[in-house]
Amino acid sequence: MTSERQLLFGMYMDPLRMEEAVERCRTAIGTRQRMLVGVLNAAKIVNLRRNSMLRNSLIECDMIIADGQAVVWASKLLGRPLPERIAGIDLFVRLLALANAERRSVALLGARPDVLAAMETAIRARYPNLTIAYSHHGYFKPEEAEGIASRIRDCGADMLFLGMVSPKKEIFLATHGPSLGVPVLHGVGGSFDILAGLTRRAPPLWQKFGMEWAYRVMQEPRRLWWRYLSTNSSFLHLLAREMLSPTRAFEHEDGQIVVKFERRETMPGSVVHD
Repeated sequence: MTSERQLLFGMYMDPLRMEEAVERCRTAIGTRQRMLVGVLNAAKIVNLRRNSMLRNSLIECDMIIADGQAVVWASKLLGRPLPERIAGIDLFVRLLALANAERRSVALLGARPDVLAAMETAIRARYPNLTIAYSHHGYFKPEEAEGIASRIRDCGADMLFLGMVSPKKEIFLATHGPSLGVPVLHGVGGSFDILAGLTRRAPPLWQKFGMEWAYRVMQEPRRLWWRYLSTNSSFLHLLAREMLSPTRAFEHEDGQIVVKFERRETMPGSVVHD
C-alpha cells in the first residue's frame, strides 16, 4: 500500500496502520537501510514550534507516526486523515516481538541502571529468542558518548531503542547516528519505565478515548497537572489556527544540530521529503 504523507501542523506524517509500520521496519532490517522513527503527539506539536532541535530531528525521520489520539482526531477534522494511532510504546513492543520471532538483536540505551536491569529481565523472560546485543543506562557523561556509540556500532544490532529525554536523545543521534549502522532507531521515551514495571500505563479504555494524559496526571498530579493543562490548551489553539490557515512545511534552520545521514533510496510505500 502506497500512502502519501500528510502535512499536519507543519510536519509530514505517515498515514500508516501498525502492521504497515512494522513491515517498514522489517524491510529496513532486511536491506540494512536506515529507518529513523519519529512519533508525534499533542505535546510535541506544541513544543516543536519553540524547540528547533526537536523540530529538525523530526524532519529527518524516515517515518513519523501519530503517537497521540488527539493527533488522529485532529487529522480527520483537518481533512487529512491518519488511519489510527500508533503509540510509540506499542510499536516498541511489536518490534520486540518481531525480533523474537526472527531471532534479531536489539540495543537499549536509556533510563536509570536499576530500571534498565529490570527491563532487560522482563524482555528476556517475554522474548527469549531475541538477543540484547548491548545496553547502557541513560545517565552517562558527554565524554562517555563516543565510547557508547562505538560499542553500539560493534555489537551489530538490528534495532536501537532510546529511552532518553530530549534533547539528550537528539544530541546523541545527531553526533553519532551516522556511524551506528543500526537499521531501526526508535526513541521510546518513558517506555523503559513501563516495561520495567516502574510505571503503570493507562487501561485500554482510557487509551481508546485519548485519556492517557489524564491517567498520568492522576498518578503524579502535583508534577503534571499544569504541564498537561497548558499543553492541551495550546494544542487546541493550534488546531483552530490550522483549520483556518494550514502551516507550511517546516524546514531545517541553519546552525542547528541535525541528525545527518546519507539520503537513502525510497523504500516501497514511502515518500521521501527533502
